[in-house]
Amino acid sequence: MTDKPGAKPAKLLVYRHAGVTRATHWVNVLALSLLLMSGLQIFNAHPALYWGAKSVFAHPWLAMVAGERGGQPVGVTTIAGHAFPTTGLFGWSGKPGMGEPRGFPAWATIPSYRDLADGRRWHFFFAWLFVINGLVYWAIGLINRHIARDLWPTRGDLAPRHIWHEIVTHAQLKFPKGEDARRYNILQKGAYLAVILVLLPLMVATGLTMSPGIDAAAPWLLDLFGGRQSARSIHFISAWLIVGFVIVHLVMVVASGTWNNIRSMITGRYAIEVEGAAE
Repeated sequence: MTDKPGAKPAKLLVYRHAGVTRATHWVNVLALSLLLMSGLQIFNAHPALYWGAKSVFAHPWLAMVAGERGGQPVGVTTIAGHAFPTTGLFGWSGKPGMGEPRGFPAWATIPSYRDLADGRRWHFFFAWLFVINGLVYWAIGLINRHIARDLWPTRGDLAPRHIWHEIVTHAQLKFPKGEDARRYNILQKGAYLAVILVLLPLMVATGLTMSPGIDAAAPWLLDLFGGRQSARSIHFISAWLIVGFVIVHLVMVVASGTWNNIRSMITGRYAIEVEGAAE
């Protein structure tokens, strides 16, 4: 077949994601979503964060509390000593005339009603699911070399000119095509490795540090993170950094082709363009 001038590139389905990668991805979506929402329920039991070994109630670095202004209840969020009105979202939320003091609103927590015990049950159950799922991902990823082959940067990836090129093209929402689309680029590799090597293990370790039972068996964890309150703060920050990663990830999924990306994470098949072939 002779190529026609101006012919649109043909689509070729390639196998991009193995079954284990797809399965652990969707388990992570479920586990992390419910971990976040149940974690916010736990946070609401005392919506303030501190550094160190103890809670210094007069000096939180973050607090979401209810106050009063003009005789009306208001929500106030304080970050590093700077206070911001956040009525309806943080500190005080609910229907007009029926609000209540809450760190995070009811729609963001599991359960939606105020119940620390149930929040902990949800959190611990999905924490174990998350850890087991992560161990499966790591074990299979090391055996089939998915991590070394697909995620670990090559020398070419780390060239400053290449990194800058990827930053510029992504900022312009120009995404790889053809053979380049088969592989993760350096920005994807860096983001995924930062999450799976730093943020997720940090969340697990700081979560364990907040457990008195674990502290009794491994008291060095408290020293490692500077105390239980510091571990709680790092746990909170890590969770929201992961939320930030997910938001950017979803934006990139939509910008680079929603259905193509979703299909690849369901079936493993990803469509790339083959230049010079007629439809």
